[in-house]
Amino acid sequence: MKVIIKSDYDEMSRYTADYIIRKINRHNSSPAGAERPFVLGLPTGSTPIGVYHCLVEAFKEGKVSFANVVTFNMDEYVGLPEDHPESYHSFMARHLFDHVDCPASHIHILNGNAPNLEEECRKYEEAIASYGGIDLFLGGIGPDGHIAFNEPFSAFDSRTRIKTLTKDTRIANSRFFGGDPSRVPEMALTVGIATVMDSREVVILCSGHSKALALKAVIEGALTQMWPISALQMHARGMIVCDDASAIELKVGTYRYFKQLENV
Repeated sequence: MKVIIKSDYDEMSRYTADYIIRKINRHNSSPAGAERPFVLGLPTGSTPIGVYHCLVEAFKEGKVSFANVVTFNMDEYVGLPEDHPESYHSFMARHLFDHVDCPASHIHILNGNAPNLEEECRKYEEAIASYGGIDLFLGGIGPDGHIAFNEPFSAFDSRTRIKTLTKDTRIANSRFFGGDPSRVPEMALTVGIATVMDSREVVILCSGHSKALALKAVIEGALTQMWPISALQMHARGMIVCDDASAIELKVGTYRYFKQLENV
């Protein structure tokens, strides 16, 4: 597992965006780019907004095109209209898709209003497989170590499914719903841990003091379902990009080790 520690949120966002841009451009300039699109998994939440801002900026400057990119988002609330300002459809349009050249037919987001939610989840996995899997899945870490809506004690072999949200998650997400947890939907559709870990590469963002214990758990702790993100330890090409604030709980030796590797 590779760990990149940057000084602050802006620096880690820029680093991650540049990393994704290099991956897209390298793919598109290779023979593989003529045969199939670059498949990118994407998260929502506060943490990736800086990355999306940098990607939009790079697109406007002509540094990257999303015309040959296919995207799959991690999750969506159940029962929230797609045009609701806090739906993940709206979030992605607001922060990325309305500002780049990714074709609408290339954008995949779970439908939380599908008549058959289990069928929706099954078809989502089939759609990912139809493109040959995901090349790079970008994600974030929750304070309790969740990834997407895979909360503590989620199975490592879980796939896209319906998930009941815990009280803690609804409280945490209430900041997007006027501070009222009762307005946060009780259920969501989410990719599973195995869905994410099947990707050829996984890049996880971590920012701020509130994520420090989760970061410590995934880097220095054991592989355990108590911290779902610890599954990243088993990924051959897993990478964490974090800031100094989130790294405050790491041992001094651990911090110095990864900073030394980063500078090589």
